[in-house]
Amino acid sequence: MSDKHHIDAVTVEVIRNGLLAITEEMKTNLMRTAYNLIIYEALDFTVGLFTATGDTISIGLGLPMFIRGMAETVKAKIRHFGLENIHPGDILVTNDAYTTGSHLNHFTFTQPIYHQGEIIAFSCCMAHWLDVGGTLGQVTTDIFSEGIQIPIVKYQRAGVVNQDLVDIIAMNVRLPDRAMGDLRAQITAVTTGERRFAELVNRYGKDAVLGSVAVIMDHSEAIARRNTRNIPDGIYEAESYMDDDGVEIGARIPIKVRVEVRGEEMTIDLSDVSKQVRGFYNSGFTTGIACAQVAYKCLTTPTDYPVNDGSFRSLKVIMPMGTVISAERPFPMRVWMTFPMTVIDTIFKALSNAIPDRVVAGHHADLVFPNIHGLSPKDGRLFIVGIGPLGGGWGAKMTEDGVSATVCMNDGDTHNSPTEQLESKYPVLVERYSLRTDSAGAGRNRGGLGAEMVVQALSPFAVTTRIDRMHCKPWGLHGGRDAAGNSIGLRKNGQWETDMPNAKVFGVRLRHGDAYMMQSGGGGGFGSPLERDPALVADDVKEGYVSQEAARADYGVVVSAEGVLNVIATKNLRAEMS
Repeated sequence: MSDKHHIDAVTVEVIRNGLLAITEEMKTNLMRTAYNLIIYEALDFTVGLFTATGDTISIGLGLPMFIRGMAETVKAKIRHFGLENIHPGDILVTNDAYTTGSHLNHFTFTQPIYHQGEIIAFSCCMAHWLDVGGTLGQVTTDIFSEGIQIPIVKYQRAGVVNQDLVDIIAMNVRLPDRAMGDLRAQITAVTTGERRFAELVNRYGKDAVLGSVAVIMDHSEAIARRNTRNIPDGIYEAESYMDDDGVEIGARIPIKVRVEVRGEEMTIDLSDVSKQVRGFYNSGFTTGIACAQVAYKCLTTPTDYPVNDGSFRSLKVIMPMGTVISAERPFPMRVWMTFPMTVIDTIFKALSNAIPDRVVAGHHADLVFPNIHGLSPKDGRLFIVGIGPLGGGWGAKMTEDGVSATVCMNDGDTHNSPTEQLESKYPVLVERYSLRTDSAGAGRNRGGLGAEMVVQALSPFAVTTRIDRMHCKPWGLHGGRDAAGNSIGLRKNGQWETDMPNAKVFGVRLRHGDAYMMQSGGGGGFGSPLERDPALVADDVKEGYVSQEAARADYGVVVSAEGVLNVIATKNLRAEMS
């Protein structure tokens, strides 16, 4: 790294914003050229710039859980080839789940960035492919049934595409035209990053750019250390659980965390998180590290950009191999993203007494995301689509209510599926997409509301959901109440079936006129509900967020169906309930 001591503050800020602009342009170009909704609408991808040793310089706002996976994938590629065997015009690729920490759907492309014959950085893009082969619509119990596996190889060597590799991939996916379109979109993203970073270096000089990167990382580290010092020293523990792994129905999966704060450093110990499971909810070691890093960034450097590795120098993570967030081959990982969200929530829970002003109550913690597949009535061709993520309630804070119908923590900047797009491209009719009354946890500050979506089949298709946290409901803090959990319902021949052991259904066939209903959970409340301003409760009733009955039972507020507050009756009722 170049000398950082002679870089002036103005140059650092110019470079900082240049890095942000580069990753945003990478992101924009990927969205504009991708073939699948899950990339150009849902935004299930992340782009980034990395040092010559693989440390994160800047990642575009996207999926927080990629915060570690991309950097470790770049480092794995460097170890595999060695810098001396990576050349101008090379593009490296892998979708190895145990390298990226996620599922095989995440193809990761990386291109070296050269200056005067020397590798000075890498441009990288990880994005979700809709289909990578493997079993469709069922629980998988090993990685081999989840799709094609591509080790670390060169997609492009000295500017020449490895067509044999492309042909192998195309033959092993169900929708090759779309897969190849998304591949080319990712290449557009990494070449954009390579070109723009090289331009930045050519304009300001290598020493100024790399020196500024070092200053930015040091600045992020300083902020993280300062904010860690503001947390009381001590050992903090918490636990929660996941409903089951989709194979052993009803067998809870324990999540236990231990946080130790000493001065300006924090240690997050994930040793007691459940062992890896038979069903496909495992994730790799890099995702386990990301759980700790996402929580730590939220607590110490939430508004420091670009996201870079300097933020994590004061964090130590303890985690053995073989857990549900550090799984080993050949344990399945198709639904890698679900359990880590609850791990992060549980870290916040552990620190809720130490720093109540900086944590949130539990959130719905799931994509609430069904996959459907069938034959299109238009042309008879196979279609596969994931509808969502639905969005749900986030937990309340000490100072404010939780947000409603917002995408879960793992997916950060992703979006839901626009109804107009779905109905124009696929044989579905969205009957309802609304907020879910009484789903929020009651509290002095109320949790956010979950959502409800009912989708009717206009031609036969199969639906699969992998939803968890039906039974482990989003918890309240400091006297706040728990929220409603996630759930699923099926309507067949006009009859609803909602009494299910969990919120997971696999390959259920729906006919024309049948429907499924997804309900996302709310967010936990913060503080006693009896301390909430009655006028706010009356407003919630008026808006349909809280029912008249729940206002009385949970908040001790007497209000008419129209939201008119009865002040005297409320005072008397709260006195009885206190």
